[in-house]
Amino acid sequence: MPIETKPGSVRERLLAATEDSLRAKGIRATTMAEVAEAAGVSRAWLYRHFPDKASLVGSVIVRLDEAYWADARAALAGYGSFDEQLAAGVRIGRATYDDPGALPLRLRATEPEEFEACAGAGVRELVPDLAAFWLEFVVAAIERGEVRDDADPVEAAEWVARSLISLATVPGNTLDPDDAAAVLRYVRRYVLAGLSPAAPR
Repeated sequence: MPIETKPGSVRERLLAATEDSLRAKGIRATTMAEVAEAAGVSRAWLYRHFPDKASLVGSVIVRLDEAYWADARAALAGYGSFDEQLAAGVRIGRATYDDPGALPLRLRATEPEEFEACAGAGVRELVPDLAAFWLEFVVAAIERGEVRDDADPVEAAEWVARSLISLATVPGNTLDPDDAAAVLRYVRRYVLAGLSPAAPR
Protein backbone atom coordinates (compact mmCIF):
# COMPACT_ATOMS: atom_id res chain seq x y z
CA MET A 1 0.00 0.00 0.00
CA PRO A 2 1.57 3.39 -0.97
CA ILE A 3 2.48 5.84 1.77
CA GLU A 4 0.23 8.89 1.87
CA THR A 5 2.12 12.09 1.09
CA LYS A 6 -0.65 14.27 -0.36
CA PRO A 7 -1.31 17.60 1.37
CA GLY A 8 -3.48 17.07 4.44
CA SER A 9 -2.54 13.41 4.89
CA VAL A 10 -1.53 12.33 8.38
CA ARG A 11 2.04 11.69 7.25
CA GLU A 12 2.29 15.10 5.59
CA ARG A 13 0.92 16.83 8.70
CA LEU A 14 3.47 15.01 10.86
CA LEU A 15 6.34 16.01 8.56
CA ALA A 16 5.17 19.63 8.46
CA ALA A 17 4.83 19.77 12.26
CA THR A 18 8.30 18.27 12.67
CA GLU A 19 9.80 20.76 10.23
CA ASP A 20 8.22 23.66 12.14
CA SER A 21 9.62 22.34 15.42
CA LEU A 22 13.10 21.74 13.97
CA ARG A 23 13.20 25.24 12.58
CA ALA A 24 12.11 26.78 15.88
CA LYS A 25 13.95 24.56 18.38
CA GLY A 26 16.38 22.21 16.67
CA ILE A 27 16.65 18.43 16.91
CA ARG A 28 17.30 18.00 20.65
CA ALA A 29 14.31 20.04 21.76
CA THR A 30 11.88 18.49 19.27
CA THR A 31 9.76 15.79 20.92
CA MET A 32 7.45 13.14 19.51
CA ALA A 33 4.67 14.25 21.86
CA GLU A 34 4.81 17.86 20.69
CA VAL A 35 4.88 16.82 17.04
CA ALA A 36 1.83 14.60 17.50
CA GLU A 37 -0.04 17.39 19.27
CA ALA A 38 0.86 19.98 16.61
CA ALA A 39 -0.22 17.59 13.85
CA GLY A 40 -3.50 16.83 15.65
CA VAL A 41 -2.90 13.10 16.01
CA SER A 42 -2.32 10.73 18.90
CA ARG A 43 1.18 9.52 19.75
CA ALA A 44 0.05 6.01 18.88
CA TRP A 45 -0.89 7.23 15.40
CA LEU A 46 2.47 9.01 15.07
CA TYR A 47 4.30 5.77 15.91
CA ARG A 48 2.32 3.95 13.23
CA HIS A 49 4.01 6.19 10.67
CA PHE A 50 7.41 6.70 12.32
CA PRO A 51 8.79 4.18 14.84
CA ASP A 52 11.14 6.68 16.50
CA LYS A 53 12.35 10.27 16.50
CA ALA A 54 15.36 9.49 14.29
CA SER A 55 13.19 8.13 11.48
CA LEU A 56 10.80 11.09 11.77
CA VAL A 57 13.52 13.75 11.71
CA GLY A 58 15.44 11.82 9.04
CA SER A 59 12.39 11.88 6.75
CA VAL A 60 12.11 15.65 7.12
CA ILE A 61 15.84 16.15 6.48
CA VAL A 62 15.75 14.10 3.29
CA ARG A 63 12.71 15.96 2.00
CA LEU A 64 14.19 19.40 2.75
CA ASP A 65 17.64 18.51 1.47
CA GLU A 66 16.26 17.47 -1.92
CA ALA A 67 14.20 20.67 -2.19
CA TYR A 68 17.14 22.89 -1.19
CA TRP A 69 19.55 21.45 -3.77
CA ALA A 70 16.90 21.62 -6.50
CA ASP A 71 16.24 25.30 -5.72
CA ALA A 72 19.97 26.11 -5.61
CA ARG A 73 20.56 24.33 -8.93
CA ALA A 74 17.75 26.28 -10.57
CA ALA A 75 19.11 29.58 -9.20
CA LEU A 76 22.64 28.94 -10.50
CA ALA A 77 21.38 27.89 -13.92
CA GLY A 78 20.35 31.52 -14.45
CA TYR A 79 23.99 32.70 -14.58
CA GLY A 80 25.94 32.58 -17.83
CA SER A 81 29.48 32.05 -16.57
CA PHE A 82 31.20 29.84 -14.01
CA ASP A 83 32.67 32.73 -12.01
CA GLU A 84 29.19 34.29 -11.68
CA GLN A 85 27.81 30.92 -10.55
CA LEU A 86 30.53 30.63 -7.90
CA ALA A 87 29.86 34.14 -6.59
CA ALA A 88 26.13 33.36 -6.50
CA GLY A 89 26.97 30.16 -4.62
CA VAL A 90 28.55 32.23 -1.85
CA ARG A 91 25.36 34.31 -1.60
CA ILE A 92 23.24 31.15 -1.45
CA GLY A 93 25.50 29.80 1.29
CA ARG A 94 25.28 33.06 3.22
CA ALA A 95 21.48 32.90 3.08
CA THR A 96 21.17 29.37 4.43
CA TYR A 97 20.22 30.49 7.93
CA ASP A 98 17.33 32.56 6.57
CA ASP A 99 16.10 29.96 4.07
CA PRO A 100 13.77 27.32 5.54
CA GLY A 101 14.80 24.93 2.78
CA ALA A 102 18.39 25.07 4.01
CA LEU A 103 17.41 23.79 7.44
CA PRO A 104 19.41 20.54 7.00
CA LEU A 105 22.62 22.53 6.49
CA ARG A 106 21.95 24.54 9.63
CA LEU A 107 21.14 21.45 11.71
CA ARG A 108 24.22 19.70 10.36
CA ALA A 109 26.38 22.62 11.54
CA THR A 110 24.72 23.30 14.91
CA GLU A 111 23.81 19.77 16.06
CA PRO A 112 26.19 17.45 14.19
CA GLU A 113 25.81 14.42 16.49
CA GLU A 114 22.02 14.59 16.51
CA PHE A 115 21.99 15.22 12.77
CA GLU A 116 24.23 12.20 12.18
CA ALA A 117 21.95 9.98 14.28
CA CYS A 118 18.92 11.06 12.24
CA ALA A 119 20.37 11.43 8.76
CA GLY A 120 23.09 8.79 8.78
CA ALA A 121 25.98 10.51 7.00
CA GLY A 122 25.95 13.61 9.18
CA VAL A 123 28.38 16.45 9.11
CA ARG A 124 31.13 14.34 7.50
CA GLU A 125 29.19 14.49 4.24
CA LEU A 126 28.97 18.29 3.97
CA VAL A 127 31.97 18.70 1.62
CA PRO A 128 31.15 15.59 -0.50
CA ASP A 129 27.50 16.68 -0.82
CA LEU A 130 28.46 20.18 -1.92
CA ALA A 131 31.16 18.85 -4.27
CA ALA A 132 28.64 16.50 -5.88
CA PHE A 133 26.30 19.45 -6.35
CA TRP A 134 29.00 21.55 -8.07
CA LEU A 135 30.29 18.74 -10.31
CA GLU A 136 27.84 19.41 -13.16
CA PHE A 137 28.75 23.11 -13.13
CA VAL A 138 32.47 22.29 -13.22
CA VAL A 139 31.97 19.92 -16.15
CA ALA A 140 29.99 22.58 -18.02
CA ALA A 141 32.73 25.16 -17.30
CA ILE A 142 35.35 22.79 -18.73
CA GLU A 143 33.23 22.31 -21.86
CA ARG A 144 32.91 26.11 -22.26
CA GLY A 145 36.66 26.60 -21.86
CA GLU A 146 36.37 28.50 -18.55
CA VAL A 147 38.22 25.75 -16.66
CA ARG A 148 41.31 24.08 -18.12
CA ASP A 149 40.58 20.89 -20.01
CA ASP A 150 43.04 18.71 -18.07
CA ALA A 151 41.38 19.51 -14.73
CA ASP A 152 39.95 16.50 -12.88
CA PRO A 153 36.27 17.48 -12.55
CA VAL A 154 35.79 15.63 -9.25
CA GLU A 155 38.86 17.23 -7.65
CA ALA A 156 37.91 20.64 -9.03
CA ALA A 157 34.38 20.30 -7.65
CA GLU A 158 35.78 19.50 -4.21
CA TRP A 159 38.10 22.54 -4.41
CA VAL A 160 35.07 24.68 -5.26
CA ALA A 161 33.07 23.18 -2.37
CA ARG A 162 35.85 23.78 0.16
CA SER A 163 36.45 27.32 -1.10
CA LEU A 164 32.79 28.34 -1.03
CA ILE A 165 32.20 26.89 2.44
CA SER A 166 35.10 29.00 3.68
CA LEU A 167 33.99 32.15 1.88
CA ALA A 168 30.40 31.84 3.10
CA THR A 169 31.08 30.91 6.72
CA VAL A 170 34.55 32.00 7.90
CA PRO A 171 35.07 35.75 8.60
CA GLY A 172 38.21 37.44 7.33
CA ASN A 173 39.87 40.85 7.07
CA THR A 174 40.10 41.30 3.29
CA LEU A 175 36.68 40.29 1.95
CA ASP A 176 33.12 41.27 2.79
CA PRO A 177 31.19 38.12 1.79
CA ASP A 178 27.99 40.18 1.53
CA ASP A 179 29.51 42.47 -1.12
CA ALA A 180 28.57 40.73 -4.39
CA ALA A 181 31.06 42.63 -6.56
CA ALA A 182 33.91 41.96 -4.12
CA VAL A 183 33.06 38.26 -3.96
CA LEU A 184 33.06 38.02 -7.75
CA ARG A 185 36.49 39.71 -7.92
CA TYR A 186 37.82 37.39 -5.20
CA VAL A 187 36.45 34.29 -6.95
CA ARG A 188 38.05 35.35 -10.25
CA ARG A 189 41.38 36.24 -8.66
CA TYR A 190 41.84 33.36 -6.22
CA VAL A 191 39.27 30.56 -6.35
CA LEU A 192 39.58 30.13 -10.12
CA ALA A 193 43.32 30.80 -10.30
CA GLY A 194 44.32 27.12 -10.32
CA LEU A 195 41.47 26.10 -12.61
CA SER A 196 41.92 28.73 -15.30
CA PRO A 197 43.03 27.61 -18.79
CA ALA A 198 45.89 30.12 -18.40
CA ALA A 199 47.10 28.56 -15.12
CA PRO A 200 50.45 26.68 -15.10
CA ARG A 201 49.98 22.96 -15.75
